[in-house]
Amino acid sequence: MAEGSDVSGVKVMVIDDSNTIRRSAEIFLAQAGYQVLLAEDGFDALSKIADHHPDLIFVDIMMPRLDGYQTCALIKKNPRFASTPVIMLSSKDGLFDRARGRMVGSDEYLTKPFTKDSLLKAVSAHVTARAQR
Repeated sequence: MAEGSDVSGVKVMVIDDSNTIRRSAEIFLAQAGYQVLLAEDGFDALSKIADHHPDLIFVDIMMPRLDGYQTCALIKKNPRFASTPVIMLSSKDGLFDRARGRMVGSDEYLTKPFTKDSLLKAVSAHVTARAQR
């Protein structure tokens, strides 16, 4: 984001069944000034998305009950959230995984473990692009 830009109103959701991943993402994002919403699986996330309307969503691929691909597809099928950027998080970095993420509508693919820098760059790029629309 540009120097001095206000990110305080930007809501970022992190959906991951790993407490460690959720907490580290929360710390990185909160330090940068973003509002952070956390969910531990797709079902938990869907109700929170409807209530809080996040500006950007990170979703882990490998989760119990509702995986990241299914969660992303459900978010993108909802007309109210179809334009919300969804970034897949995965420890798998294969071409097939990336392609499958694109097929369900994800906007980007970030491999774990992610760095503070890569996480914030991804948020900044999508939030800036959205603000310019």
